[in-house]
Amino acid sequence: MKFLLVEDNQDLANAIASRMRLDGHVIDHAEKLEDASAFVATGEYDLILLDIMLPDGDGRTFLEQHRASDLNTPVIILTARSQVSDRIGSLDLGADDYVTKPFDHAELEARCRAVLRRNSGNARTTIEVGGVVFDPLAGHLTVGGEAVKMRNRELRLLELFLNAPGKIFSKSKLADRLFSYDEDVSENAIEVYIGRLRKHLSASEAKITTLRGLGYRLDIDG
Repeated sequence: MKFLLVEDNQDLANAIASRMRLDGHVIDHAEKLEDASAFVATGEYDLILLDIMLPDGDGRTFLEQHRASDLNTPVIILTARSQVSDRIGSLDLGADDYVTKPFDHAELEARCRAVLRRNSGNARTTIEVGGVVFDPLAGHLTVGGEAVKMRNRELRLLELFLNAPGKIFSKSKLADRLFSYDEDVSENAIEVYIGRLRKHLSASEAKITTLRGLGYRLDIDG
C-alpha cells in the first residue's frame, strides 16, 4: 500500500514511517498542508494519515476540501484532541477513523488495516486470481497451492496487478505506486521487479504481459 503521512512532528513522523515501511508500505511525508495538497494532486494513495494542527492550517480544512473534490481515499485523523465533539466533527467531515495521541503503533497499524478492509467493501482481504491466493494486509501468498515468500515491494507490485486484471500499467505508474516521492527510480528497476514477479507466478495461470510502448498487464490463461 502507498500512504501519505501529514504530520509536522518530525520524530513522530519518522517513527510512524519506519513502522509502516517495515510492513512493506510506501510512505510519502508532508509537514504542511501545502505539501500534502501537492502530493495528492500528483500521486495516488491508498490511505492518508492526517494531523490536525499543522504549521499552515487545520488538517480538517484539507479533509473537507479532499471530500469536496470527490476524492475517496480513506483518511485517519491523528490528533492530541480527545474531546468527543472533535471526533464527531472530524467524522462528519469525512474522516474514516480518529486516533488520539499518544497512541500505540500497533493500534495505529490495526486501525489502518480495518479502514482498508472497510474501504474495499469486504471484510475479507484475500484476493484469488488464476491459482494465486494473496492476503495483502497479512502478506500471505500461495501460488498453485504452494506458499511463496516474496520481498515487500514485489508483494505490492503483485497486489496492483491482482486488483486490476486486464488493466495496463505504464512503468511510470508502477514507479509512482511502488516508490516514495524522494526515491530515485529507473525504468530498469521496474523491469527487474517484473522479471522477479513472473518467476514467482510461473506455476499459476496468472501471467504478466508486456505491451510494447504501453506497459504491463495481468492476463489469466484458461
